[in-house]
Amino acid sequence: MTLSQLEIGEQGIIKEFTDLEMSVKLMEMGCLPGEVVKVDRVAPLGDPIAVSISGYQLSLRRKEASTIELI
Repeated sequence: MTLSQLEIGEQGIIKEFTDLEMSVKLMEMGCLPGEVVKVDRVAPLGDPIAVSISGYQLSLRRKEASTIELI
């Protein structure tokens, strides 16, 4: 399952990334393997999504969220 597949209020634990280039950017923003991530909000048209991770909110495009594999 990927982060982009979660509904509002659902959470998961980051397992790995499927895109090497994107993974570097995501890790710099605090998306590290083992971190719990929760979907807080979704924009009216479905993109972007707001997630909580490491005590702060982060806005991600669906394409970016689809590269994050969850446990």
